[in-house]
Amino acid sequence: MKKLVITSLAIFMAALMNVTSAQTLQEVLEKHFKAIGQEQLIAANSFYVKAKVSQMGMDLPMEMKIKKPGKFVTTIDFQGQKIITAFDGEKGWMINPMMGAEPQDLTGDQLAQAQSQADMEGELYNFEAKGGSAELAGKVTIEGKELFRIKYTGKDGNVKDYFIDAKTYLIDRVKAKVSAQGQTVEIEQIMGDYKTTDGITMAMKIDQKTPMGSVSIIMEEVKMNQNFDDAIFKSPAK
Repeated sequence: MKKLVITSLAIFMAALMNVTSAQTLQEVLEKHFKAIGQEQLIAANSFYVKAKVSQMGMDLPMEMKIKKPGKFVTTIDFQGQKIITAFDGEKGWMINPMMGAEPQDLTGDQLAQAQSQADMEGELYNFEAKGGSAELAGKVTIEGKELFRIKYTGKDGNVKDYFIDAKTYLIDRVKAKVSAQGQTVEIEQIMGDYKTTDGITMAMKIDQKTPMGSVSIIMEEVKMNQNFDDAIFKSPAK
């Protein structure tokens, strides 16, 4: 009888810990959404960013246009040639003049990354409805900052670690493994210089580190609710 009581108590405590963990994850996400102005982001229908990409001593102009539901196009000007990556809500494609003039379909991890970029509200918001899962994996201290670590798994099985500042509840950095040039590499994106536009707080600088080198993306202009024709997200005819 005593053993039965102890076993029942252990099961109860385990269940209680699971509930508490789920509540803690929800609490962290709710504070994060409040910090970034998630309600305003939900209400917005489009998003425009003018930026520059700094890499190997060069500053490359970049434009990004995102439109609900799930459309985006990014254009990077590289020495007068335009590198375009896009997702039209169903298909992803890119044009890289250094690899040919014809548009190429995105597949695998590249397609998954394009779909993620097209999600204006962020993949942590309403993640279960999108087929993903998330768990709070404790706290870590990085560069003197206490950060919540959220392990996010997308519906494609890819895993990302989001590190959310325990004071500001803004994303400090994201770590993930992606496929690049036929290899799986680990990337780290460090967010900084947060500013608020139309009630939405976002990082105006992203430093990306990979085994192949470092890249900085610096936002120069952000506009919400711009009118974008759906045609700009469609792949040109081959």
